[in-house]
Amino acid sequence: MDTRRDAEEYDAMDFWEADKSCATAAIGLLRRRKNATVLDIGTGTAKIPLLMLEQRDDLDILAVDMAREMLKVAARRVADAKLSGKCQLAYMDAKALRVPAAKYDLVVCNSTAHHIPDPVSVFREIARVVKPDGAILVRDLVRPESMDDAWSIVKRVAAGEHIRQQQLFFDSLCAALTLDDIQGFVTKVDLKRMKIALCSDRHWTAERPVA
Repeated sequence: MDTRRDAEEYDAMDFWEADKSCATAAIGLLRRRKNATVLDIGTGTAKIPLLMLEQRDDLDILAVDMAREMLKVAARRVADAKLSGKCQLAYMDAKALRVPAAKYDLVVCNSTAHHIPDPVSVFREIARVVKPDGAILVRDLVRPESMDDAWSIVKRVAAGEHIRQQQLFFDSLCAALTLDDIQGFVTKVDLKRMKIALCSDRHWTAERPVA
């Protein structure tokens, strides 16, 4: 999804409810920690960082993605919101982040893990860059039991979207992970205090608050 058309169509899709839920949950995990540093992995068009900054203007956010066209749309969104000083954007690989270890009070990763051929590598990087007492919020689609179930979700959630975006959504659902997958990744990289659960009819969450 790294063409201008893909980025613009993705940005136009209505995921406001899920994005708002993710942003609000992320803020809640910080428990009033002031002037918190935040890393958003796989930011797309930066909708979640901007929603977070609506609730907490003391955050210092680095939002990264590997899709340059997505980042171009994100830059426009951040500039329009006049938040360039609070939300920095960078081109980075989620599997090999160019940031120091133990740097962030909160690491957020939404709807990115299923795009990675080796998802455990993302969890390993999250474990590396979050502070030992820091918060984590990872959310993504949960794999439906069948392709028919996947199409049912697409038609219910994205009925008004372009057929190309419906197909991409379907592909994402089919590539999505299970709760057992997530538990295995968290255990493998030794992330402590993580709570893993379904948070909607089509999403899982793996999270922990600041210690």
